[in-house]
Amino acid sequence: MQEQSLYYIAVVPPENEANQVKSIKEELKCRYGIQHALKSPAHITLQMPFRRSSTDENLMINTLKAFAAKRLSFNVSLNGFNHFSNRVIFISVEDHQPLITLHNVLKNTLIASLSFTEKETSGPFHPHVTIAHRDLTPEVFNAIWTTYKAKDFAITFRIDSLCLLKHNGKNWDIFKSFPFKSDIKSYF
Repeated sequence: MQEQSLYYIAVVPPENEANQVKSIKEELKCRYGIQHALKSPAHITLQMPFRRSSTDENLMINTLKAFAAKRLSFNVSLNGFNHFSNRVIFISVEDHQPLITLHNVLKNTLIASLSFTEKETSGPFHPHVTIAHRDLTPEVFNAIWTTYKAKDFAITFRIDSLCLLKHNGKNWDIFKSFPFKSDIKSYF
């Protein structure tokens, strides 16, 4: 059997905004000893982790490149913090609709072009940027949430590409980025 690698698909904020999110994750590491969220760059997941043979990479790359080339860039606004039970703390996305639309079209493409199963693409989709999970105990959650539930954090940025991330055995790396169709209007 061929070796399979672990991937996921996401949109990633531009460097400046991604660094702002990373600094929050680093603060949580210093203050509370949690660091699992630092294994991924700041992102909004569109397709949860999945396994594929590295021999499938070219097909994935070509499919995602063609998919992204048909999409227009859009703004995403992050505002405030929220959580899923006491296991995940995240930065909230204000308007989910552009991401839900992108997710649904991507899901159909993955099923039709890359033989993803319904099980691989199913599950609830709630756009967010995770800052703490996996190594977040209920006690640490309470300490963090007491501070972060009232903290202000608001940024807006342009999403102009889709990313395929690949696990390197320790962390997630951006393996390939796929630019969206240019939506710059010509004034000439």
